[in-house]
Amino acid sequence: MSTTLDAPRTIPVGPTRGTRLKRALLGRDAAIVVLLVVVYLIGYTTVPYFAGPTTIAFLLLDVLPILLIALPMTLIIITGEIDLSVASTLGLSSVLVGVLFQAGWSIPAAAAVAVVVGIAAGALNGFLITTVGLPSLAVTVGTLALYRGIAVGLLGTNAITGFPPEWQAVVTTRLGGDNSPFPAILLLFVVLAALFIVVLHFTPVGRAIYAAGLNDEAAAFSGVDTGRLTFWLYVASGLLSAVAGVLWTLQYNSARGDNALGLELSVVAAVLVGGVSIFGGRGALPGVIAAVLTIGVLRSVLRLANVTDDVINVVTGALLIASVLLPRLFAGLGALRHRAASRPRRAAHS
Repeated sequence: MSTTLDAPRTIPVGPTRGTRLKRALLGRDAAIVVLLVVVYLIGYTTVPYFAGPTTIAFLLLDVLPILLIALPMTLIIITGEIDLSVASTLGLSSVLVGVLFQAGWSIPAAAAVAVVVGIAAGALNGFLITTVGLPSLAVTVGTLALYRGIAVGLLGTNAITGFPPEWQAVVTTRLGGDNSPFPAILLLFVVLAALFIVVLHFTPVGRAIYAAGLNDEAAAFSGVDTGRLTFWLYVASGLLSAVAGVLWTLQYNSARGDNALGLELSVVAAVLVGGVSIFGGRGALPGVIAAVLTIGVLRSVLRLANVTDDVINVVTGALLIASVLLPRLFAGLGALRHRAASRPRRAAHS
């Protein structure tokens, strides 16, 4: 069957250009932004030195890998799929940068190879899911172990350090000098976030992504090549995971096989807290970005308040559960109110 992604009139996804984004900004996304402001103000008023430029700069650098990976992850989950191999791809990318640098390669060349391998890792996921027809959960759990195993196999328990200071400065340098809280590398995320927001919320490709998540069979009959679409989303996920791995290595001056171990859970949690449905078909990128920052600020506030990591994980998990349960609770209450309001009308008609 001949399919296209550039025929918006054939994609039955209801509201068109920008409508979902406008609704999101007035609903769930707005609530997450308010939560972000509240958490920040609590930290600002109760935790010493929290609002200092150095603290904010480190916070933004800490969440930058999650921000980058969350962009394609959001689109993947909206289609009803998932990618749990992202942290392992990041770790493999980090190891490749370290091993190649140790072998005498320049940082740009080593980073380029790591990014190409990341693209190949994403393409393998996409091929197994879209061409072979395997479930995305099973595939990416498998490649999570595979990519992490390759990374650890290449480097073992060793760490490679001693990267050139000028390349570390590419990640850590701040816009406007040391008194600024904004790392210059954050501009990379701003550009990519703008690109992903435009694609998801203002283009036929974005409407195809929502259509695939709502009903992939109906989307295919309407002219959406869901297989090709999903494949390229996994390629994008591998690409940005590898980029995050390069930045992680330079920022921490360390290439290790266990870098970013477990980070995939933080990414998925942030996407779900940001209002994306795990069943697909619903969500918006502004809410996801706000959720990543909210979780990052919350964890930073708790650490500075000398709260243990175990408690921080409990709080983060509770936030995730609440983000899933509360919308269902409100929807149920709304349905009850609707039924209660309709009973007098039915009685009057009878």
